[in-house]
Amino acid sequence: MQANPPPSAIAVPPSRYLMFGCLAVIGAGLDLWTKQAIFEWRGLPGQRDVYWVIDGYFGIETAVNIGAVFGIGAGKGMMFAGISVVALVGILLWLFCFKAATSAWLTFALGCVTGGIFGNLYDRLGLWWQEGYPVEWKSGVRDWILWQASDAWKWPNFNIADSLLVIGAVMLVVQSIFFPPAAMLSRPPEADPDAEVA
Repeated sequence: MQANPPPSAIAVPPSRYLMFGCLAVIGAGLDLWTKQAIFEWRGLPGQRDVYWVIDGYFGIETAVNIGAVFGIGAGKGMMFAGISVVALVGILLWLFCFKAATSAWLTFALGCVTGGIFGNLYDRLGLWWQEGYPVEWKSGVRDWILWQASDAWKWPNFNIADSLLVIGAVMLVVQSIFFPPAAMLSRPPEADPDAEVA
């Protein structure tokens, strides 16, 4: 049986670099543009009521998340920024040094994740913050999408970057469950070449 070639011998198609780069840049750009546009239109959190697209279910409402998912870790924005940088380095190494980018599925998933990381990292670094804003917002992330089942069942506000992160994460879960690498699959025991043929 022929051994699998080492990762260093596998070439990543140029189209994978293009796919990854486009998803990361367009995803981050769309996230940052929508944040800027929505905050200019609707103002800072609390300045205007919800603008309902689907009354009572889906709307636009500005918010600033100073934590992570569901507001966990409030006030530790710079720590999350550091984690984001480490994740970016890990993604680039996995895709292009360990050649995971030979898979279009993984390239697409991690391109979405990277776009989401860049979009929220911009906010975490305080690049949108201005004098006069609350100091705790300096490492907060701007959110504006409101989704709820009722007034009692509300999902925390989110943004395009969060959506990209979720899409990428779901794709990675699907990959790991339904299309695991061949090395993770159990193989039937190989026949003993010295065994006698019946």
